[in-house]
Amino acid sequence: MKIAYLSSSSTLPDSRHRRDDAFEHDYQVAELAPPLERKKIGLVPIDWRLKTHVWTDYAAVVIGTTWDYCDHSAEFLQTLDDIEACRIPLFNSAAMVRWNSRKTYLQELAAKGVSTIPTLWLSSPTADELERAFDQLGSDTLVVKRQIGAGAVDQIRIKRGDVISDYPYDAMVQPFLSTIQTEGEYSFIMIDGEISHALIKRAKSGDYRIQSLYGGQEEKVQPNESDVETACSILGHLPEMPLYARVDMVRGTDGALWLMELELIEPYLYPVQADRLGEMFANALFRRLKL
Repeated sequence: MKIAYLSSSSTLPDSRHRRDDAFEHDYQVAELAPPLERKKIGLVPIDWRLKTHVWTDYAAVVIGTTWDYCDHSAEFLQTLDDIEACRIPLFNSAAMVRWNSRKTYLQELAAKGVSTIPTLWLSSPTADELERAFDQLGSDTLVVKRQIGAGAVDQIRIKRGDVISDYPYDAMVQPFLSTIQTEGEYSFIMIDGEISHALIKRAKSGDYRIQSLYGGQEEKVQPNESDVETACSILGHLPEMPLYARVDMVRGTDGALWLMELELIEPYLYPVQADRLGEMFANALFRRLKL
């Protein structure tokens, strides 16, 4: 039995133009594949953009390191629809991915009581709109992100008084929270609603981006019970339980953790910091497929 593990061409080991962070793909496959193999299930990493795949050759499809999907979002969503049209189980589901692919999902979660970072949602904001955002958000430093984006690509930090240009993408504009530098960003890794492990990610000195591409580092932590409950409760607001999820949070001005992003598409699950991620994933997938 085979399960397809959707990846991007630049994360696969045989790529001639491999991403600098593609080692994370290797770590993740090395953690997830062996427990599945012990259950006689092969995890097969494939380039999601190739048109030659026969989806019915697979017992299921798992979205893995499709880290270029943001640049081909319509094609990506159509591929997921094609997979489900073949009645092949897809994790996470196309409906969940479609909802999660635009960061306006944070508005819906905030309306349900989830603590999130105050955000302005702007369509390709002009420099004047960004200038007004300082007063609207009551902050002298702002972070501007793409509404459809990942890995801090095209993300900028601007300060009051900077020379500001128009931003060419639909944007989310947020006050910069200093705790991202003083404390770090927390990630809670969930499998089928149960926490696997948690870690804290810290930017290199002078930066605020915590991704490994920018020199960020992470370490496993044992979060307090209140923070774990806060992170786990967010999944309860979803219409279906995801097979996998990463809940990224930052300490807010009230001292509580605020949701930064809920990663349900292709999150790196930080397997190096995990004790039982692979086993949890294999067991959950086994249950989902009723094997």
